[in-house]
Amino acid sequence: MDSKSCSARSFGNSKPVERAKLKGKRMSIINKMLQKLPSARAHSSVVVLRADGQNQNQYNGQNGNQNGGQDDNDYPNFNDFFNSFGSGNNGSGSNRNGGGNQYQPKNRKPIFFYYFIALVIILLLNTYVFPGMMSKSVRSTTYTEFMNAVDNEAVTNVNLTDNTIIYVVNVNGQSVTCSTGRLKNEYTEAQVLNKLQSQGVDFDEEIPVETSPLVNFLFSWVFPILIFWALGNWLSKRMAKSMGSMGGGGMFGGFGKSNAREYEKKDGEEVTFKDVAGEDEAKELLHEMVDYLKEPDRYTKIGAHIPKGALLVGPPGTGKTLLAKAVAGEAGVPFFSISGSEFVEMFVGMGAAKVRDLFDQAKKKAPCIIFIDEIDAIGKKRGAGGLGGNDEREQTLNQLLTEMDGFDSSKAIIVLAATNQPDQLDPALLRPGRFDRRVPVELPDFQGRVDILKVHAKNVKMASNVDLEAIAKAAPGASGAELANIINEAALRAVRAGRERVIQSDLEEAIEVVIAGYQKKNKVMTDKEKLVVSYHEVGHALVAALQKNSAPVHKITIIPRTSGALGYTMQVDDEGNHYLYSKEELENKIATLTGGRCAEELIFHTCTTGASNDIEQATKLARNMITRYGMNDEFGMVAMEHVQNQYLGGDASLTCSPETQTKIDEMTVALVKQQQEKATRLLKDNINKLHEITKYLYEKETISGEEFMAILNKKEVDPSVVAPAAPETTTAQTEI
Repeated sequence: MDSKSCSARSFGNSKPVERAKLKGKRMSIINKMLQKLPSARAHSSVVVLRADGQNQNQYNGQNGNQNGGQDDNDYPNFNDFFNSFGSGNNGSGSNRNGGGNQYQPKNRKPIFFYYFIALVIILLLNTYVFPGMMSKSVRSTTYTEFMNAVDNEAVTNVNLTDNTIIYVVNVNGQSVTCSTGRLKNEYTEAQVLNKLQSQGVDFDEEIPVETSPLVNFLFSWVFPILIFWALGNWLSKRMAKSMGSMGGGGMFGGFGKSNAREYEKKDGEEVTFKDVAGEDEAKELLHEMVDYLKEPDRYTKIGAHIPKGALLVGPPGTGKTLLAKAVAGEAGVPFFSISGSEFVEMFVGMGAAKVRDLFDQAKKKAPCIIFIDEIDAIGKKRGAGGLGGNDEREQTLNQLLTEMDGFDSSKAIIVLAATNQPDQLDPALLRPGRFDRRVPVELPDFQGRVDILKVHAKNVKMASNVDLEAIAKAAPGASGAELANIINEAALRAVRAGRERVIQSDLEEAIEVVIAGYQKKNKVMTDKEKLVVSYHEVGHALVAALQKNSAPVHKITIIPRTSGALGYTMQVDDEGNHYLYSKEELENKIATLTGGRCAEELIFHTCTTGASNDIEQATKLARNMITRYGMNDEFGMVAMEHVQNQYLGGDASLTCSPETQTKIDEMTVALVKQQQEKATRLLKDNINKLHEITKYLYEKETISGEEFMAILNKKEVDPSVVAPAAPETTTAQTEI
């Protein structure tokens, strides 16, 4: 079906002859208007719109392309017609600059233009503003008002000039300066002056002092111009600094300068491997690089090439930056440190220029070490996610890749980088020849924690009976930064208590400060809330103690902490290290987490909001058993969940169908309920011990693991907590 038939159907049964006449009139009118346009006359092309829907373009006497057989209502080359008017303005139909938007921004004004504006402003201020501000406020009066003031003896001071009389009048205790003209009648004026003299009025006469022209010029013109110039220079430097420049040289002179901080070796201040504890494997991997920086000839002699870079990966606070400084300290070479975010600028290309400048500085200082902290800020995978790439970040990464490929390994420049997100880095950055080695810097084990505590306690005065191994056992999973914070908090607590040495209790309290925050001594709970919290925490401890394969209870407290916890139960493994968990151990842990809520429901027949964190941990643990650990018979060893950013807490995402996700939710609920029923059963079977331990905790507020186990293992039961029936026991305890 052709276009004409389609057009006829859409418009109905109109008369084609009349439509053609009307269209012909419209086209003739449009052609006449176009011929009158200045832009049309400026072109050498002649454009004619024909009534039959065809477009004939004649350019410099040559016929253009003619399109026939089109619909009467269509103009296939209509855009080309209008483009011909925008394709040049100098007598030719083509754009001399290659087409496109030819908008040319206005040229910037020269600096002298702004100085001229400042000069005009200074002139106006000197002419109209400053004279009025510097002159005194003088009130103009008549001579009669002056004579009345003299008669009333209100004049205190008079100054006679050639044509005016300036006098000071006391009005309601305030001095007002007035002026009036002098009379030509000397007799009348002499009488007035005699009155003033008889009244003891002071006569003043100002001696005109002519200001030096040079001083006047300096204060009126030179100094204001200098002030404007200094202010403009200061603002330009501030603007350049805020945009990322490091140094002067005008507004753009500092762009592209590296922000890297250089640490030179100083006696007594360098960091060595002795200052790094708990990372023996990482130190062993980096020791070869240190040896190369000290004696590069040993390696070049045999033809060996040292790795150009090493990537330090691990959780926050494990000492990645400290390890890099230790490598530089051991080798005795300059150390350049910079963060990955410092390469990112608002202008595209500035980050790449900083990379070039950094490596230029390193080549001058070779042998040396370049350390880039948080390299994931510029080293993320290119083209991953989003609608478009980040040009600045990708150009910076490309320049870094080029520099690591380009510099000569004989110059002994080693690049160390640290990150918490190794899975986010670009593969080109991790290939051999760039970051050849990947050094894991993991959380320290038990012996590593002991060594780290010893390093940080070296400069702290400790009591002779301090047991650092007990502190290391009580802080499983703590990083090096957290262990250093524990030592510092213990020292601060000793100072607050007025002691000269740190004792064991200071270190134990410091662990709780790091884990749960400071004690809230001003927060007072009601007696019922305190009782509910006591039963809740004893429920956790009792369920944990009554199960096998559970860590022993170390401490129970109901003192609120700044983290929001109203109380907590601390469990510490005797072995200090625990890397593998069996299915039974994880189930027991879920039962322990539900023990607090079970105690509340068993004693008070209700539940509170205090179990929110327990519910979150129990649900997460049960879901991991099903989706990640393969501890479910129905799914078996099938991964249902993928974890990213394992060093930053781990972002889990399910990799299964919606139907399977529903099954996972049902299995998670069933597993938690099963362990909750087990915890309730254990508490019911030992309800007298629950009451007895809760009473002791309610009175003491904090009990140790030894005290807890002594009451639990004691065969005798306190008669005050034994009731003939459970409902009566519950009522009696609720009324406490």
